[in-house]
Amino acid sequence: MSRVFRAGALTVIVALLAACGNGGASPSASTESSTAASASSAPSASSAAAGCSPESLETKSPDTFTVGTDNPAFPPYFAEPEGDESVTEPWEFGDPTNGRGFESAVAYALAEQLGFSQEQVTWIPVPFNNSFAPGEKDFDVYLAQVSYTDERTQGADLSEGYFFGNQALVARAGSDLAGATTIAEVAEARLGAAGNTTSLAYIQERIQPTEEPRVYEDNTGALAALNADQVDGILVDVPTAFFIVNVEMDDGVVVGQLPSDPQEQEHFSMVLELDSPLTDCVDEALLTMGENGELDSLAAEWLSDFLDAPQITE
Repeated sequence: MSRVFRAGALTVIVALLAACGNGGASPSASTESSTAASASSAPSASSAAAGCSPESLETKSPDTFTVGTDNPAFPPYFAEPEGDESVTEPWEFGDPTNGRGFESAVAYALAEQLGFSQEQVTWIPVPFNNSFAPGEKDFDVYLAQVSYTDERTQGADLSEGYFFGNQALVARAGSDLAGATTIAEVAEARLGAAGNTTSLAYIQERIQPTEEPRVYEDNTGALAALNADQVDGILVDVPTAFFIVNVEMDDGVVVGQLPSDPQEQEHFSMVLELDSPLTDCVDEALLTMGENGELDSLAAEWLSDFLDAPQITE
């Protein structure tokens, strides 16, 4: 995967952050020009690409589009049941099958773009780290906030980006770290993150803290460590940070989002089996969804409440 679509969901994030008050980040001129240049150079997508109709696609099961994600499935990417609804087995917390939440909605929109009905979409639970590990996959596509890295493309195909954003720092309100505004201040703290994630890589490569970061199996473990005062702060993506402080912590605060280079901004990709016959069609579908504004609309609908974070500077 050499192409990266940088318009689409990035546009809505820039617009939303520019509108935020009291610490919301404003896009720099370089970010805006980079976005425009990338959009103009992106390949044109066609929803009628040859060989991309449901009867032509080599899916894992005939006439079925199998989507994998991690379990539990957390908001705002997957939504909890409403009213008299119950969670579909075996899902915990959020329910990918209800079509609500950003990644659930994106998956169903992608399936529709490829010509599958909602009834033809099947969800299966797959642990995060297993999704991009080498080997045969049980899913056609997988999405669970998997950030694109070159390393991950050694064992799997990673699609065009469907969401672009930054890392964010979560701490306990009233702590010394809660008032940090620069990376230098953050580097003095005890930091933690889930292992094998871009959050951990950011700590190691960009923050370079004075104390070795603590590594946990997943975000749940990292949050438990924060609550137990084993670390001063944890890194996650921006929407997850807001979910943690609004739902899972009584005294949490989003300290801020960490800076990223405009040309290297982190983005989520869908995972497919290495050299999957579906990859080109999925890429073309995502490009179309970016060009026609569908990714923007879905990000605005499901993530706009989770993007108002101050900026931590270099």
